[in-house]
Amino acid sequence: MAKHSRNWNQGVYEKYLREGRGQGEGPGYTPWIRVQDFASKGIVSRVKGRTTRRVHHLMSNNELAYFYLLDWADSVLDIREQFPLLDLECAMNAAAQAGINYPTDRTSGYPYVMTCDFLITTTHGLKARTVKLSSELTNARTVEKLEIERRYWAANGVDWKLVTENEISYRKAKNIEWIYSAQDREALQLQAESDTLSNVKDLIRQLFYSYEFSIVEIAQIVEDKFHLGKGIGLLLFKSLVLDKEIYIDLNERLNLNAKKVAVTVTA
Repeated sequence: MAKHSRNWNQGVYEKYLREGRGQGEGPGYTPWIRVQDFASKGIVSRVKGRTTRRVHHLMSNNELAYFYLLDWADSVLDIREQFPLLDLECAMNAAAQAGINYPTDRTSGYPYVMTCDFLITTTHGLKARTVKLSSELTNARTVEKLEIERRYWAANGVDWKLVTENEISYRKAKNIEWIYSAQDREALQLQAESDTLSNVKDLIRQLFYSYEFSIVEIAQIVEDKFHLGKGIGLLLFKSLVLDKEIYIDLNERLNLNAKKVAVTVTA
């Protein structure tokens, strides 16, 4: 759980419920925690998701990296970050059964609503995932809260796992982050008509799979041929990767000047 930026009490709890936090699915979901509500280690982020087409609230660099991996996976259908364990009776029973003191506000004594970093809808069912640095696992209280989570999700029949930095491919996450700048389709539409965009993308695919040109060269060729603004060629290349019309191996370091880029046929 992140550190709350204000006192917690029943009034705040009821306000969150009225705001629809922790409710909804897909683009209609509202996270229980927003970046402006809580302090967090590292850098907090707001990122538009490819899967949900909404802005996601991530509380650490590790959450951000793991989010990119989830959002890129074809098996992931929905991602609900900062998902609340709203069944307080179930959560508090889980704590009691484990002999753990359930977290409460020091001033009001009101029980906190614990959150899971990610509740993920996949083609194989629901999965709950909590992201922690392995160094945090030396803290006894952190381990106790993780045990409450584990028991809570077990009671609800949901697969729960702890994810540390050892399970996160940071290179792949950074590559995905690079690609995601192409989500601003309005910028592309301002530069070219739809028919032109289709022709540009066809040429990019042709040049890329000829293995005779680097990504930088391809971008320059299409910008010159179609009189596009500087940087639009590269943005269009990214958009093709984003839409999975061009496949590159995101597990490898991307060299934009290489004439042969590692290609993979899977996401």
